[in-house]
Amino acid sequence: MATKIRLQRHGRKGYAFYSIVIADVRAPRDGKFTEKIGTYNPNTNPATVDLKFDRALYWVEVGAQPTDTVRNILSDEGVYLMKHLRGGVKKGAFDEAAAQAKFNAWKADKQKGLEAFAAKEAAAKKNAEAARLEAEKKTAEAIAQKVADKKAAEAAAKAEAEAAETVETETAEAPAEA
Repeated sequence: MATKIRLQRHGRKGYAFYSIVIADVRAPRDGKFTEKIGTYNPNTNPATVDLKFDRALYWVEVGAQPTDTVRNILSDEGVYLMKHLRGGVKKGAFDEAAAQAKFNAWKADKQKGLEAFAAKEAAAKKNAEAARLEAEKKTAEAIAQKVADKKAAEAAAKAEAEAAETVETETAEAPAEA
């Protein structure tokens, strides 16, 4: 039986998530499968992968062919690296402990990269929020300045009107007194 490692779609329209399954090549995408080895949710940032590492490694070693997307997922999770390291152990290039040490070093380096990415994203989000707040403050100051200018113009116009009215009343009273 020829087997494939592929994605099986779940979720609603526009918000899909997938199960990573071992299936016969002839089975339909969402049809019968042999074993479920994990899930993949592309809707999160970064995409969330929950994988049974040992079972995925087993199926890759016995010759199950992954689809392109699943191959990328397995590669990102280190399944292909571990297969490569196990091949080195079988050939006698190094022992099992050295292979595990190399894998753990790779995993730690990858974790550092993910943490750096998360920190960069958080800093970018914080900077964007600060820039938005600063722009909002500038807009509020501009509006406050316009309101103050308008009130000052109204006060000046009112003062002019009162001064003109005072002048008119004084001129009207002055001839009456003479």
